[in-house]
Amino acid sequence: MKEIKAYVRRDRLDSVINALAQIEGLSGVSVNSISGFGRSRGILRLVDFETHLKVETVCDDDLKETVVGALLTAAQTGQRGDGKVFVSTVNEAYRVETGLALADEPNF
Repeated sequence: MKEIKAYVRRDRLDSVINALAQIEGLSGVSVNSISGFGRSRGILRLVDFETHLKVETVCDDDLKETVVGALLTAAQTGQRGDGKVFVSTVNEAYRVETGLALADEPNF
């Protein structure tokens, strides 16, 4: 399984969610409003926090390329600050309701 986190512009959320909703086998996403700082053209800006959205999902390994591709395409404006996508491996995951490992459930 892969955990995919994408930091995207607020005005790209509809496009991102619509793209992800089209992916067969993707069980869902979480969205959080976040703020932070980054480097813009090498200049560190600590005062003006940027507000972006963090879109998170967990998917089967075979969906990773599809999900990442959808995120990159839907979130891109071609301007600085479009965001980033991070992919991590999930070694174990469990459903709280049943206590079962997600790896044991089809279409978690």
